[in-house]
Amino acid sequence: MKNRKFSASLLAVAATCCFPSLLILRVVVQGVEYAGAQVIPQAIHEVVPRDHVADHLVDNAAAAAAFEAIVPVLRHPRCMNCHSKGDFPRQGDDSHRHTMQIRRGPDGHGANAVRCSTCHSDHTLPGLHMPPGAPDWHLPSPAMPMIWEGLTDPQLCELLKDPPQNGHRTPAQIVEHMHTPLVLWGWTPGEGRTAIPTPQPEFLAKVQEWAAKGAACPLAASARMVSRHR
Repeated sequence: MKNRKFSASLLAVAATCCFPSLLILRVVVQGVEYAGAQVIPQAIHEVVPRDHVADHLVDNAAAAAAFEAIVPVLRHPRCMNCHSKGDFPRQGDDSHRHTMQIRRGPDGHGANAVRCSTCHSDHTLPGLHMPPGAPDWHLPSPAMPMIWEGLTDPQLCELLKDPPQNGHRTPAQIVEHMHTPLVLWGWTPGEGRTAIPTPQPEFLAKVQEWAAKGAACPLAASARMVSRHR
């Protein structure tokens, strides 16, 4: 009888001593599990490149298609009259040479006494064939004339993306340029001039899409034929 009581006492003491240890062990295990749950995602985040998040935005096919959609605007007389061959602007829907021997000038704002601002103000004057206008009316400078007359669509795209030839602009800055009053004038050019037929919001959306999806250029015809036969 005494032995049974003694054994029971020992068990009670052992339980009393071990319970805190088991409790501490459980807390430690839970702490390790929680710490692991916090560390693992951080480790994954550090392995993934920082620019990986933007990778899904790059879509070369969609960007090239968006550029093809804006080409008719870039080749319209409202744009081409300032981006054609020669050291002078052009006029009209037939893109004839500007009258009065107008020249590009050293900064694109005209030469000698015949500056662009002599006739062109910050708005188009009312009346048939009256001088058109927009803020900062000018040609590109001789250093970067931005001439794309005669270029293929891929060559035109590469020209727009080439900083030494485009005014040191990024694709995002090209988008900004397309939103300037000088470019948007093409949709309201005044009486006697054909406005750009592509809706302005559609054009601006396609320019934005082209830049946002990587600013890829369309392939040349020969390159498309090669890719089809692979």
